[in-house]
Amino acid sequence: MDVTVSPRVSVGTPAPPHSSDRIKNAADISVIVIYFVVVMAVGLWAMLKTNRGTVGGFFLAGRDMVWWPIGASLFASNIGSGSFVGLAGTGAASGIAVTVLETNALLLLLVLGWLFVPIYIKASVVTMPEYLKKRFGGKRIQIYFSVLSLFSSVAMRISTDMFSGAIFINVALGLDIYVAIFILLVITGIFTVAGGLASVIYTDTLQTVIMLVGSFILTGYAFAEVGGYEAFTKKYMKAIPSVITDNNVTLSPECYMPKADSFHLFQDPITGELPWPGIIIGMNLVSLWYWCTDQVIVQRCLSGKNLSHVKAGCILCGYLKLMTLFLMVMPGMISRILYPDEIACVVPSECEKHCGTSVGCTNMAYPKLVIELMPNGLRGLMLSAMLASLMSSLTSIFNSSSTLFTIDIYTKFRKRASERELLIAGRLFIIVLIALSIAWVPLVQDGQNGELIQYVESISSYLGSPIAAVFLLAIFCKRVNEQGAFWGLMLGLVVGLTRMIAEFAYGTGTCMVPNQCPNIICGWHFSYFAIFLFSLTALVVVGISLLTKPIPDIHLHRLCWALRNSQEEHVDLSPEQYGQEEAGDQGEEGDIYLPPDGTEESQGCCKRAWNAFCGLEPKKGPKLTKEKEAAMQKQLTDTSEKPLWRNVVNVNAILVLAVSVFYHSYFA
Repeated sequence: MDVTVSPRVSVGTPAPPHSSDRIKNAADISVIVIYFVVVMAVGLWAMLKTNRGTVGGFFLAGRDMVWWPIGASLFASNIGSGSFVGLAGTGAASGIAVTVLETNALLLLLVLGWLFVPIYIKASVVTMPEYLKKRFGGKRIQIYFSVLSLFSSVAMRISTDMFSGAIFINVALGLDIYVAIFILLVITGIFTVAGGLASVIYTDTLQTVIMLVGSFILTGYAFAEVGGYEAFTKKYMKAIPSVITDNNVTLSPECYMPKADSFHLFQDPITGELPWPGIIIGMNLVSLWYWCTDQVIVQRCLSGKNLSHVKAGCILCGYLKLMTLFLMVMPGMISRILYPDEIACVVPSECEKHCGTSVGCTNMAYPKLVIELMPNGLRGLMLSAMLASLMSSLTSIFNSSSTLFTIDIYTKFRKRASERELLIAGRLFIIVLIALSIAWVPLVQDGQNGELIQYVESISSYLGSPIAAVFLLAIFCKRVNEQGAFWGLMLGLVVGLTRMIAEFAYGTGTCMVPNQCPNIICGWHFSYFAIFLFSLTALVVVGISLLTKPIPDIHLHRLCWALRNSQEEHVDLSPEQYGQEEAGDQGEEGDIYLPPDGTEESQGCCKRAWNAFCGLEPKKGPKLTKEKEAAMQKQLTDTSEKPLWRNVVNVNAILVLAVSVFYHSYFA
């Protein structure tokens, strides 16, 4: 059969040399080595600079971070290798509409910095489950949210980042996927175990620069190769694979032709792959969970030295998020133009041949572009950029997940654990996360027809919508109580898991094989399902709360928006009020047992070296007086701002909103 193919790929020509042969040159290897040396140096510097021997130092970087590392770390934590691979892949498959999933963050970052973080700081919390415990009392909501957060880290973050990073390294180096995963996990684990949050934030800042420089260069090469922006818009609409026949049956054009609205941010509300009402409303509700209540994101903001630095960091991250369209989505679309047979394949046997999976090969779009277009040296830079994005995301998630486990779960079983024991337990828990995430990787590969971003967003919709509803009501509706929040979360969990399990069981269907899942469960887009699930949870929470006793204000001072500036004494809700803890338990929940002075046992050289590496060495110095301890505690809960800097960040917030409106209007 005569077919038209890309000018760069012709039928009958020899296959290009294996990627592992291309990367083995002095220029690429030198760039990669230099990258690792610099990152190791920055990480070691951060390790030595900060106090990692306390929970506050290890998990919150001593609350002494300024705005630019906070903003860079927020961006790097969010934009991992999964974003490079996933955004480019979905862009190749359906156009620029996927960008809205990223630019939703502009508004929500302002909500985080201006509305949510002040409450968290005044509440003096380290983790989000800790906030829920203070706000509602009892233990069950705190434990539920901790476990769900750890599960979402495995299902949506660690596994997807490992999978996407392994795709890139497999294409670039020819390494087995699981060998690549093992090497990267060893490196990221060392940074997280040794350095704590400060090391993670400073290395994130360096890696953000590397990611931006590398992706800017690749974008320039890609547009030059395709002939500029106008040629890009025309050629994309004609980028179809050469094989469109399966078993002598020609597929429907909708299976292989680019979507008619590929260059519209807002796609059709009924037929669009990413319908605009669901993306604008539903995914904003889900993103509220990620950007305003997720431990990985909030932990970076809680490390800020004051509220103005936190707000400025949020604004910087918002500006950086605007670049995803040009640095990730459009390069993925160009990859489809240049390599339509591989990237746009629709026949399962062809996809198996090109990428080893039958559901599609769009996830190869970005790695393929890097390997084919970049010259020696710059190819190594881009590989370094991808390694940087993978490492920054994994280190962030490892650190935050170990924080959740240590403070909100481990202390339930070891109420009198020493600070040293908590730090060791948090580090060891990372190994458990790694094992669970590797086991989850096969489910990621086939989810949502192989489109990584849509897989992540769909799982977020099913798990995150109830959490978003409860947090929003907890902060802005003081009438909401523990009974309403708990049963709202339980109903939301059951409904969300029903949809998620049905999708895993039946699959999401393809153009060639319709979805077999019942329409009442899977017949509506996941973004519309998010709106339904959020609304259902909110109604149940409010309804049950109104039917039960309210929480007295004395327990809510500085925990909700209406009482955020209250100067009255706050009294914590006790678990006994909900019948969740028997009297006689030793110690308060979360208490850290510190051994008396003078009991430190002698240590050998090896043990002292290990403790120094991990930041577990005892810190000697004068004991703080009660007055100094009170002053330090007041500083940690201070949300005051200098008038000049408050006005500066407020003006920049208005500017970023204006830029966002123009951006969406132009590409709508």
